[in-house]
Amino acid sequence: MADAFSPPLIFVYNADGGVVNGLKDLWHKTVSPQTYACSLCAVTYGPLGMRREWREFLRGLRREVRFLHRDELAVEFGLRGVPLPVVYELRPDGTLGEWLPASELRAVTTLDELMERVAERL
Repeated sequence: MADAFSPPLIFVYNADGGVVNGLKDLWHKTVSPQTYACSLCAVTYGPLGMRREWREFLRGLRREVRFLHRDELAVEFGLRGVPLPVVYELRPDGTLGEWLPASELRAVTTLDELMERVAERL
């Protein structure tokens, strides 16, 4: 259950949404993982979907969590060309505040490292 006093976190992938884009991303991650642009996708998703450990970790945060792709971020919040992947906090006024910057997310290479960074920020 989310904490009523904690603003929602919005994780934004450096990838576009949709089935076709998802298949392209899966292929890219498999064939050339070192050139794949979304470290958030790379460590949280496997060939069969979201990693179980990540899903369980998110449930334990006591905070609402949402996920957007870069094209969805542009549609919903009008943000384009921002460094991605990134985690924002949704402020009460409906604006986004950077919570975990792209520079930190790009440096993440394992799921354990990502979970550690998120836990440290809480």
